[in-house]
Amino acid sequence: METAWKAGLEDVIAARSAICQVDGAAGKLYYRGYEIGEVAGAIPFEDVTALLWHGELPSPAASAQFASRLETARGLPAAVADLLRTLPRDSHPLDALRTAVSLAATGDPDVRSSDPEANLRKAFRLMTLVPETVAAWQRIRTGRTPVAASASVSHAAYFLELLEGRAPSREVARVLDLVLTLHADHELNASTFAARVGVATLTDLHAAIVAAIATLKGPRHGGANEDVLAMLLEIGDPARAESYVEARLGARAGLSKHERGDPRVRVPGFGHRVYRVDDARARVLRGMAKSMAEATGRQKLFEVAERVSDAMRARTTLPVNVDFFSAVVYDALGIPPDFCTSIFAVGRVAGWCAHALEQFADNRLIRPRAEYVGAAPRSLAADQRRRTETSMASSSKS
Repeated sequence: METAWKAGLEDVIAARSAICQVDGAAGKLYYRGYEIGEVAGAIPFEDVTALLWHGELPSPAASAQFASRLETARGLPAAVADLLRTLPRDSHPLDALRTAVSLAATGDPDVRSSDPEANLRKAFRLMTLVPETVAAWQRIRTGRTPVAASASVSHAAYFLELLEGRAPSREVARVLDLVLTLHADHELNASTFAARVGVATLTDLHAAIVAAIATLKGPRHGGANEDVLAMLLEIGDPARAESYVEARLGARAGLSKHERGDPRVRVPGFGHRVYRVDDARARVLRGMAKSMAEATGRQKLFEVAERVSDAMRARTTLPVNVDFFSAVVYDALGIPPDFCTSIFAVGRVAGWCAHALEQFADNRLIRPRAEYVGAAPRSLAADQRRRTETSMASSSKS
């Protein structure tokens, strides 16, 4: 049976999943049937992760048990810490993370097992390994020593303490918890699909997560939030926002379709493959960005973002996506542009593991086909055959 080819597999159904639903026309996002606006900030990130992995919100007892398993998994492996100290200080944070996860696989006691319980144990370890590595590398590359953190704190608070070397305020921990929840999953995005393709080959869970991290780094996926923050900082003044957008859109209009595909010529934070209206997560983040900017004295950057958003809305129909206002929140948290996508990974590893566990449970090799557009079937010319025969004869004599 022939099927129509679609560039980038746009809107092609490539899997059946019960984890996440994106309604692009309505701008809605659901985790296991719960709309993201209801979940974010109301349910701890740990419970959101349990929901994604197991299908239902945990009871109080199950929630405590899940949190306990996360705490038990904490502790950056010594080999990973040693590796991070050897990396060039200008290594991109996601390169450091990808390399660390790959190394951690070699020391994982369940590395050769992919039965359900072994995969669940590895998922818990990956949930803590990712934030621990991200925090350790940020400290190392900025000339500081990695630190330990309190055991009995939330996942968000644990990560922030590893990052800053001190316990965060309740409000800052709450904000990060919400950010991690918003980034926890988003159906078959590029990195999640990469993880599922890996799992479909029956590779190990760590390898699948490495594939996801490598894919996340691309500027057309997670790397976009780095570009948003860099853009807002470059604009600097709200009064410059409109002229910046005019210039960028004007330059883009004169480019070919191929040239417009370069992420460097777009206005980052706008447009999405699925959403036709504003990203559901962006609506949640906008209010959070405003309050965080005011609380940290970064109102000017939020005003820049608002002016860019207004200018884009007046000139295009592109919806605002999650990257746009998350960049303002990251700035308020003191996070530099090239570190933004690593925070994304700290949240998204929950979804990667959820999809990996689902794929393992009902697996079939993901092996699509390509529509061939090359030369028609043809034969070698007589002189080409002679050259080949002469070359092979010479090789055999030597």
